[in-house]
Amino acid sequence: MDVWSSLMDGFATALTPMNLLYAVIGVILGTAVGVLPGLGPAMTVALLLPVTQVLEPTSAFIMFAGIYYGGMYGGSTTSILLNTPGESSSVITAIEGNKMAKAGRAAQALATAAIGSFVAGTIGTALLAMFAPIVVQFAVSLGSPSYFAIMVLALLAVTAVLGSSRLRGFAALGLGLAIGLVGMGSGQARLTFGIPLLADGIDIVVVAVAIFAVGEALWVAAHLRRTPLHAIPVGQPWMGKSDWKRSWKPWLRGTAFGFPFGALPAGGAEIPTFLSYVTEKRLSKHPEEFGHGAIEGVAGPEAANNASAAGTLTPMLALGLPTNATAAVMLAAFTGYGIQPGPQLFASQGPLVWALIASLFIGNFLLLLINLPLAPLWAKLLQLPRPYLYAGILFFATLGAYSVNLQAFDLVLLLVFGVLGFMMRRFGLPVLPLILGVILGPRLEDQLRKALKLSGGDPLGPNGLLGEPIAVVVYIIVAIILVWPLLFKLYRRNRPAAVRAPAPAAAPTRSEDDAGDASSSSVTAPAPLNTNTEAHRTDHQETP
Repeated sequence: MDVWSSLMDGFATALTPMNLLYAVIGVILGTAVGVLPGLGPAMTVALLLPVTQVLEPTSAFIMFAGIYYGGMYGGSTTSILLNTPGESSSVITAIEGNKMAKAGRAAQALATAAIGSFVAGTIGTALLAMFAPIVVQFAVSLGSPSYFAIMVLALLAVTAVLGSSRLRGFAALGLGLAIGLVGMGSGQARLTFGIPLLADGIDIVVVAVAIFAVGEALWVAAHLRRTPLHAIPVGQPWMGKSDWKRSWKPWLRGTAFGFPFGALPAGGAEIPTFLSYVTEKRLSKHPEEFGHGAIEGVAGPEAANNASAAGTLTPMLALGLPTNATAAVMLAAFTGYGIQPGPQLFASQGPLVWALIASLFIGNFLLLLINLPLAPLWAKLLQLPRPYLYAGILFFATLGAYSVNLQAFDLVLLLVFGVLGFMMRRFGLPVLPLILGVILGPRLEDQLRKALKLSGGDPLGPNGLLGEPIAVVVYIIVAIILVWPLLFKLYRRNRPAAVRAPAPAAAPTRSEDDAGDASSSSVTAPAPLNTNTEAHRTDHQETP
């Protein structure tokens, strides 16, 4: 009942005329920028983050929620019409969505993606409202040792699963932690190089805008193609009776996959979208259509993608731990207002939090109303020439970075970190570990300092880093994450020798039946997507 009454109070705040206006502006901005190829939700919220800095916090976060969900909605449009996923979580949507578009069913693909996003976003937001207070009650009982351990787990878990190699992931994390150390710490200046303007540290907004927006713009400019992108005509996105019948179950199953994975550290949206696609292919009454434009292959993964987006807000609000790049940028918005997400957030900023959660419901509904009739208009945005598009991005990124502190020095930092973002893409370093390192690094240091004060400087003492049961369990999980790949590699390396050892004299030859079984059990990998390399690039894969 407390949750219900708090949520109703949140709706009362979010439905005021001014806040409702900001919600509409947010969803339109988020969708418009999210539709443009190569941007994606993380870059969308990073680029528009400075816009919210001049607003009152509640209105800003209501607008920000619309930008967040709008960016998620917009990503499906480029995947379907251009076969150009904005980020890795939209790759699965592009597989079937673009085939539907080429078959003249772009309208139905966009409609099932929009409605599936609405269903999954609504259910995911309801689960967020239910489970976030429960997570908060658990988190309040934790001390500094447990928080330190959980932050270490979040950093290592995200770093270990991203990038083409674990080494590159940890290199990106090291860069982020180093940037987070800049400024005053324990009364001493660190990594300021004698520059007084660095004494207060580097603003996370400047770092986020530089890494996402400027780095992406430089990368695309380096691979710019003069040929325009040809979007497939949309028409009015309405679904027939058969489309509804084939879509509603994938929407629900995709939601069930997406929310839990979004709430887990390093869960992300890639795994649930893939699981949703595989599940729909196995359960479909029309498996022969998969690979040729099956509507279930769009409905399920797109629902999983948006449910995962709602799931990421649970640990971000309740624990202050972002689990993907978009949540990390949202966390930067909170810190920009001097608000610290975590267990005390619901108590200290209860009206703001519940207004934010209520605005997610409102924004989700507004996005459905806007995306269905305006899908042809969004498709026309895809015709923007690339030089104009990225010149505009650089202009707004520069304006936004300068507006944070009104310091010209921030423009120098924007250029430096923009070049760093470009170099990270060039050498295949994932961006998310760097952003998490910048945000969580100072907080990690603060919790470590508190834990060592409690134990008198002894990390292994009674009140030290291992002084709480939760901390011990988390460190065991960390050890498994670090050691398991090595053990698995050793196991695979030694397994053939162990199999050959019992029969050194005469090994049985492989029969034709065995060969036939092996051949039938193999799985044919799907053909690579024909994406535009200048627009499509994931953080963990270098464009050839």
